[in-house]
Amino acid sequence: MNADAIAAAFRSACHAELDALKAGNVHRFSAGHGMEVAHFERAAQAAAPALAAPGKRVGARIEAAVAASLEATGLNTNLGIILLCAPLAAAAEQPAPMRAHLDAVLAGLDIADAQAAFRAIAAANPGGLGRHGAHDVAAPARIGLREAMAEAASRDRVARQYVSGFTDVFDIGLARLAELRDAEPEARTEAVHLAFMAAFPDSHIARKFGEVTAEQVRAEAAEVAGTVDFRAPAERRRVPLHAFDASLKARGLNPGTSADLTVATLFAAALLTP
Repeated sequence: MNADAIAAAFRSACHAELDALKAGNVHRFSAGHGMEVAHFERAAQAAAPALAAPGKRVGARIEAAVAASLEATGLNTNLGIILLCAPLAAAAEQPAPMRAHLDAVLAGLDIADAQAAFRAIAAANPGGLGRHGAHDVAAPARIGLREAMAEAASRDRVARQYVSGFTDVFDIGLARLAELRDAEPEARTEAVHLAFMAAFPDSHIARKFGEVTAEQVRAEAAEVAGTVDFRAPAERRRVPLHAFDASLKARGLNPGTSADLTVATLFAAALLTP
């Protein structure tokens, strides 16, 4: 796939994610957490060329995309999205099968990738990934990016994708999309997001509010998921989603990692489409 197609797929994935009612996150039905849809749209537009830059290393894509997004918005809107989508974009430059190329991309990550990614993470200042243990993003990287992600994998679901071959994206996200191939596009996105929220405690919530709160939200998401008919008309389907969205935002709870994984799923789906 060429760079223009990869960039277009990324922008499309970011916009489709905003069109869905993702409980607790920013979307077209409700702003939240000091951010609005326009921030995410500007960040997606700014990051796309850097993510799709032909032949670039993953770390270079991450650093350039984060810098462009920060310049466009002044906010950390999409660090997790970029961290997830950069390896997918690199893998998509090669002919199918993409998953095999993704494994090769991840296996080839080196200390230069880590150094660039650390600089990007420090610039975005998320207050989470990397600021723990022996490998702090505030210090120069001493190990490869995949090894650094392995250090964070137990507490960060984005990092876990780097060591699991993006298992969550393929086995939860893309699988849920396939199950609902006959549903409305927004419903499919909402289902994917809720599937991630229900499958494991959201890393972003856990970092800010602790594991107990994150597990409580996961249990709530699982309960809500059991009440939503994703093939129903939007006005009926979204009643429980609106209520859950309002409840999470009233408590300041932002399942940001689930949203990042949702974008990565939509991006991977677009890259896999012939």
